[in-house]
Amino acid sequence: MLTYPDSVRFLYALGNEIKTAKLGLDRIRLVLAALNNPHHSFRSIHVAGTNGKGSTCAMIEAGLRTTGIRTGLFTSPHLIEPTERIAIDGMPVTPRQFERAFDAVHKAATELDLDCHPTYFETVTAMGFWLFREMHVETAVVEVGLGGRLDATNVLNPILTAITPIDFDHESFLGGTIEAIATEKAGILKPGVPSIFARQRPEAQAVLDRRAAELKIPVKHTSEFQVRDLQVTARGSEFSGIKCPLAGEHQIENALAAALALEALSISPKGIENAVWPGRLERISPNPDIILDGAHNPAGARALARYLERFYAGRKIWMIFGAMRDKSVDEIAGILFPLTSHVILTAPDNARALRPEALAELTDHGGVAPDIAAALERARLEVSEDDVIVITGSLFLVGEARALSYNKHSWPFSGAWSS
Repeated sequence: MLTYPDSVRFLYALGNEIKTAKLGLDRIRLVLAALNNPHHSFRSIHVAGTNGKGSTCAMIEAGLRTTGIRTGLFTSPHLIEPTERIAIDGMPVTPRQFERAFDAVHKAATELDLDCHPTYFETVTAMGFWLFREMHVETAVVEVGLGGRLDATNVLNPILTAITPIDFDHESFLGGTIEAIATEKAGILKPGVPSIFARQRPEAQAVLDRRAAELKIPVKHTSEFQVRDLQVTARGSEFSGIKCPLAGEHQIENALAAALALEALSISPKGIENAVWPGRLERISPNPDIILDGAHNPAGARALARYLERFYAGRKIWMIFGAMRDKSVDEIAGILFPLTSHVILTAPDNARALRPEALAELTDHGGVAPDIAAALERARLEVSEDDVIVITGSLFLVGEARALSYNKHSWPFSGAWSS
């Protein structure tokens, strides 16, 4: 059996599964069959979308768990450790549990006649389902990784599906139009299985409604929800007796989707108030305020911009920004950089990261730092306590900042962790 560090290294060595293996469900089905189909041992709720699917999953899971249901939660990517991708009753699995699951899946895969080893995502998906069975999960909330139709999680036979707002992202794999992307997301819909649809662009809505009609799916739309007594603060919102603890106006739509999902299962949405979803408009330190937000596509950038304009107007904004090469960096920068007083360009420690020097032409009030630690140290030398530092552009960068903040010897600010 490989140790936890060894299993993580093996997974990382598999590389970018999108490039190294053909998309499809054949491999994951064979592996799961060899494991005696663990995904048939629990009820599941399957969630796709472009932005907000992870937040929506976290809120649905919190609602289920609050009622005493033993829950599983499968999400991606992780911020610090791969164990975060698989949670039981609101807690990430332990390294020991992770390595046991890896050993079971890896052993099954190597004994099969496959075209290649299951990809990183396929392997972790099978590990999550195996652990949910081993740990007697009753209901799992499962986030789609990429698209939906050919995503490894689409082997599930869910009791409910949900589709959060669809926008542009991963166009090279999902298609260059909203209609094409929506068609891939709609691939999780199953005949007769109820679904929740968040508010969509008209062209995405048309695709989803047409597919739902073909499959004779009962659908509830968040646009039908009567929102009453809405209150929005920098730390969350409250409406119609529901408390959403996740910051940002866009989380209201995600909370609506979660509430409708829970109500479809005859469960009160009150438990949404117990949801935790780090790295998304997460304030981790005061004086100056330091905010983490994994805005890695234009829709996410627009949500971050609205938040900053509403709650940090008139304050000096420093932005530490790093991105992946396959993202719409020009558009994201055009949305965010005009709101800032100073931009520090950097890169997460990832082979797909865009080097900060390549971003320099996108701003006339920026500088370059080789990594997140250097970027934070540079900011520390110049910011005042009334300023705000926003770390964004990539969830990988956000994860590195979050990990750094746990180490008081490495964290260059005196403010205590406050999230």
